[in-house]
Amino acid sequence: MKILITLLWTLLAIGLTNAQSDNTELADMYRLDQKDRTSGTIDWAKLTHRDSLRRVRLRELLNADKLQTANDHYHAAMIFQHGNDTIASEMAIQMMEKAIQSDSTMNKWLLAAAIDRDLMRKGKPQIYGTQYIMDASTGNKFALYQIDTTIISDHVRRAYNVRTLAEQREEVARLNKKKLHTLVPEMSGQGLVNFIKAEFKKTATSYDLSEMTINSLGYHYLNNGDLNIALQLFELNTIHYPDSGNTWDSYGEALLKDGQKSKAREAYGKSVQLDPNNEHGRKVLEQLGERRKHN
Repeated sequence: MKILITLLWTLLAIGLTNAQSDNTELADMYRLDQKDRTSGTIDWAKLTHRDSLRRVRLRELLNADKLQTANDHYHAAMIFQHGNDTIASEMAIQMMEKAIQSDSTMNKWLLAAAIDRDLMRKGKPQIYGTQYIMDASTGNKFALYQIDTTIISDHVRRAYNVRTLAEQREEVARLNKKKLHTLVPEMSGQGLVNFIKAEFKKTATSYDLSEMTINSLGYHYLNNGDLNIALQLFELNTIHYPDSGNTWDSYGEALLKDGQKSKAREAYGKSVQLDPNNEHGRKVLEQLGERRKHN
């Protein structure tokens, strides 16, 4: 009888563990979704096609009841967020609501962004202030999409990790700064790295030196085989944005590609510490740990 009870508890524990495991295929889909948007110059036609394929596969996973955890629903929300109609935006909201129900500590920014995008696609004003547009109506410059400021307070925006109204105005100014990518054809890779370092030292710069921009440049050089320049750019990003899990993740990826496993392990470790939801980083750390055991 004791053996039977022990066996039942063991099976129950295994079942609970499996039920709480993130869907690895979906985590990889999410990682590729994000990488597609930070890998240098974007071919929007190709990206739109890849996005559509991810949504098709996501629907299959949903129909097969393969989404169980908060992270699963967060990953699904992001993939639906990059859809192109109200069906996708409504699904993004639904997925994020399920994610937060499962884990109330989860970053709520994506829920705010999904709500805003759904409102925008329905021709209504956004309420948080996460959506920016650039078209003929804005003089081909970035502008904050129409917003109803009477519904959500800055206090609530903070709770959802959304910029305040004042910060949104600052973001518009940043988006309209000169783009570093325009300098790529004009400078050597090393020349561009030196230029960026000099711009960071200035009190004010006319160039966009944001984390996302530098990360995107790093992937441009990484994907074009210039690992040395990519490493310098990713490292520069960790220096100026040390509290971002994404900068350390990208730096770790380049270090690993360069064969610097010890430094890569350290970078991925910092990334996961800063961003506990970085499942890809955890997977790489596990693989590096296994390799170290067998070396």
